[in-house]
Amino acid sequence: MLVLKFGGSSVATSENLKKVQQIVKDQSQNNTVSVVVSALGGITNQLQECATQAAKGDEGYKDKLVEVEKRHLALCNDLLSVQKRSETLTRTKLLLNDLEDICRGVYLIQELSSRSLDHILSYGEILSAGIIADFFKSSGLDAKFLDSRELIKTNSRFGKASVDFSISYSKIRDQLSKPSQVSVFPGFVASSKEDGSVTTLGRGGSDYTAALIAAAVQADELQIWTDVSGMMTSDPRMVNNAHPIEHLSYEEAMELSHFGAKVIYPPTIQPVLDADIPVHIKNTFEPDENGTLISREGPEEGEVVKGTSSIEEIALCTLTGSGMIAVPNISSRLFGSLSRQHVNVIMITQASSEHSITVGISLEDVDRAKKAISEEFAYEIENHKINPLDVETGLSIIALVGSRMKKQVGVSAKLFDTLSHNGVNVRAIAQGSTELNISVVINKKDLKKSLNSIHEAFFLSDRKKLNLFMIGVGNVGKVFIDQVKAQQEYLSEKHHLDVFIAGLANSRQMYFDEEGIDLDNWQALMEEKSEKMDHQVFLQNMQELNLRNTVFIDSTASEDVAKLYQDVLESSISIVTPNKIACSSDYKTFKKLTDSALKYKSKFLYETNVGAGLPVISTLNDLIKSGDQVHKIQAVLSGTLNFIFNNYDGTKKFSEVVKDAKAAGFTEPDPRLDLSGKDVMRKILILARVSGFEMELNDITNNSFVPDECMNTDTLEEFYDKLDENEEVFQKLYKEAADQGKRLKYVATYEDGESETGLEAFASDHPFFNLGGKDNIVLFYTNRYSEQPLVVKGAGAGAAVTASGIFADVMKIASA
Repeated sequence: MLVLKFGGSSVATSENLKKVQQIVKDQSQNNTVSVVVSALGGITNQLQECATQAAKGDEGYKDKLVEVEKRHLALCNDLLSVQKRSETLTRTKLLLNDLEDICRGVYLIQELSSRSLDHILSYGEILSAGIIADFFKSSGLDAKFLDSRELIKTNSRFGKASVDFSISYSKIRDQLSKPSQVSVFPGFVASSKEDGSVTTLGRGGSDYTAALIAAAVQADELQIWTDVSGMMTSDPRMVNNAHPIEHLSYEEAMELSHFGAKVIYPPTIQPVLDADIPVHIKNTFEPDENGTLISREGPEEGEVVKGTSSIEEIALCTLTGSGMIAVPNISSRLFGSLSRQHVNVIMITQASSEHSITVGISLEDVDRAKKAISEEFAYEIENHKINPLDVETGLSIIALVGSRMKKQVGVSAKLFDTLSHNGVNVRAIAQGSTELNISVVINKKDLKKSLNSIHEAFFLSDRKKLNLFMIGVGNVGKVFIDQVKAQQEYLSEKHHLDVFIAGLANSRQMYFDEEGIDLDNWQALMEEKSEKMDHQVFLQNMQELNLRNTVFIDSTASEDVAKLYQDVLESSISIVTPNKIACSSDYKTFKKLTDSALKYKSKFLYETNVGAGLPVISTLNDLIKSGDQVHKIQAVLSGTLNFIFNNYDGTKKFSEVVKDAKAAGFTEPDPRLDLSGKDVMRKILILARVSGFEMELNDITNNSFVPDECMNTDTLEEFYDKLDENEEVFQKLYKEAADQGKRLKYVATYEDGESETGLEAFASDHPFFNLGGKDNIVLFYTNRYSEQPLVVKGAGAGAAVTASGIFADVMKIASA
């Protein structure tokens, strides 16, 4: 025999019920089938509201009853032909009349007992089961209606009655011993063995009914048909990539269900577990999909972690105090007080010092729990032996479940590492010696990010999603966006990396889309849907979206944006930036940023601060981390100045060459920054700091070659005019070098704790002589490279190479 249970969504409409009928027909071809059905989707809630309104003396309950009646009568008309619907309509109408009478009684006396509520709620299943049984018969199935109230006997604890298994199993077996192809039972309902009063089986009651029937007759399989294709690896409402689990053990299924997986309810499994009957979770709307099989033994091979489950709202209650240490019965008293108030404990954690006990409970139980514990320990609290109960709310719990975790080293480490790298603080931890479940309590605001991060780490370990937020969509920013757009498909297919830009901003506007901005249309979206740019609001939005694997990119030269870095890193968000302001500010700020990146498990990458896309800083870091020591750095670090002096030969005015460099995108928006040498000073300062030397910008000697009157101008036009007035100065510099067969290069040098920048002439035997175009070159003299320096050379300016350097840093974070 097979037992099939169909939930409220499966029986919600006539169209859905036609799918149910086909499933039952297919399953009954080679098997005797018992079908357990829930109330029509949403009806139980309507009946609950109806009863509550009636008890308050609110005549609105009548409108609810009319809605319930219309829905059931419409279902009869949709499913049954005119010739066959009369009897069903009559019986349905009589049941609805009885329901109306009971509700009117509640309305008149304005009192709703648990017994009356059970009676009212029972009508949902009784009505649906009767209509469905008649529909099955009318479609040619050998079907009969069996009243669960006559078969399942309980005590008189209304609302959540306890089943008498011996009596119930005997009655079920007797009834099902009579041959019939299909038997239809209403779920959820039962009756008191004492006086026959209607009782209900509580939450998950229809599943429980099906499990009781399956266990009573030793069914071959219990099938639970619902609107999802089995139990999922995570909550699909929060994790888009969640997928069905093919096979679970009973214990794994119960753990997942206990922590919020809604497909089944834990008590459902117990009768079939005792009887060793497999449970199959199937999708009514996708019947050919495999679903999830639950049996005594899960598969020997497969994922170590089977799934994650969560409860969105919990509270932590913590009892602390020196009066608890080595005192017997503290735990017994604590849990006894909660038990007497019917408070369910979700998790428990206690330090070995015995100074504290923490329990996790449902948010709805907080007031009762606080009152119970405070009264139980009133004497100890009054005498300061135990502190008043500490209650924390705004929390969620995540459970990692898998029977094979016991045999696998490093599962906990991977879990906590994943959470820490995404800035998620764990408030409490619980893990039993069976290692079937690792539970962590986190802030509710981190739940979605945590579930996605954990799911990615354990179930999609070969895939990763990166969420980028960028301020600055000028020359470099636009090229970077184009590069991301061009590489998205390749990275997804070849490297299983999904890169999305979730936030963009310039000096005027900012725009966000947590699903990823459409990069084909980003400029129009910024114009149409953006909000006014505010640096703090941009930071706040990025923090509140709270996406996993977030990277903040600053492609500006703004000091205000650089001031955000500390808050960004403390939010465990990584930073990639070509903006040199932060790294070349005072040493204390630089050190605080690098230390914060370590402390908050984020990355602070600024490769493009020096040499645009060249691997200068990464090469230097590799040297230092591997134990080498830098003695001297000599470098041409301005692609702009190298371009200018490679193109200035006295035949064209110096100002015109500077304008050419600006037009080619090689200079800062204001070329005076490049020509002042301050940009080069910042770069050599950063290299010195990365080398391990504490240095400030004013420690560097700047030997400027541009006359002060050129630099002290108010506008660029005035600046260019002053360059023309001083053309003789530049002609002289060029001629003196050329006469010696040398070439001019603007050089930064660090050696023995001292640093300077300035224009120098180099002969043909020096590596700098043939440095062409906008290229940069860095010579590292170290313990290992003492005679012949380590040379890093290549294009050091331009939007494309800078954007590619930013992209390379982003990829480093992705692969970390």
